[in-house]
Amino acid sequence: MAEMQAQFPDLKDRTVLITGGGSGIGASLVEGFAKQGAKVAFIDIAEEPSKALAVRLSAQSAHPVAFYHADLRDVRDIKSTVAAVESDLGAIRVLVNNAAWDDRHDIDTMTEEYWDNSQAINLKQVFFVSQAAAPGMRGAGGGAIINFSSIAFKMNPPQLSSYAAAKSGIIGLTKSFAGRLGPENVRVNAVLPGMIVTQRQLDLWLTEDGMARTVDRQCLKRVLSADDLVGPVLFLASDCSGAMTGQAITVDGGIF
Repeated sequence: MAEMQAQFPDLKDRTVLITGGGSGIGASLVEGFAKQGAKVAFIDIAEEPSKALAVRLSAQSAHPVAFYHADLRDVRDIKSTVAAVESDLGAIRVLVNNAAWDDRHDIDTMTEEYWDNSQAINLKQVFFVSQAAAPGMRGAGGGAIINFSSIAFKMNPPQLSSYAAAKSGIIGLTKSFAGRLGPENVRVNAVLPGMIVTQRQLDLWLTEDGMARTVDRQCLKRVLSADDLVGPVLFLASDCSGAMTGQAITVDGGIF
């Protein structure tokens, strides 16, 4: 975690829920909010790395970092988990919908089952986690929801048709939620990362040549990491962005 992280005093003691927080970008976000003194909870389906992260961060944070195991494809699991977070930590004031699955797939071999599973992970759960958290935010006088989209849908990706459809759909979902929840002082914005190099991406997809080509397209000539998303998300969660809602912020080093 970069030591240059700015401090947002209003985030101290606020309850923050992050989906997909056990690894990659999500883990950096969990650590970033914990360093703000927030009461951080995160949801993940992978138990071992999530438990280890919670233990490590709890030892150095103002509040214990709480891990909740859940399958976000299951709406009942979503509702019960959000209720458990609120019971344990109080009303959720910041929700970061980060969980996603960017598996590669081809249109010629796509099955209905694959499509439904992909959409359940990448789009459906964003709606239902937000729906579950919204009443608590409303009752607490307001809050912030940050949805993770991606620049991928803008780049004509040949092997990401379902993922691209979901990530573009998140932009529409963000706009609609912003319109619905704005009168209740709940702000909803989206973040569109570019090529963020995580261990999973290195293990599965990224090559040195591919990364070099992407960096060449960027205005900033460096590889982006998960830590590069922390500052923008903290800003959108804080009162510093109190007049911003319905917006989509791109963090891609200057490709778009």
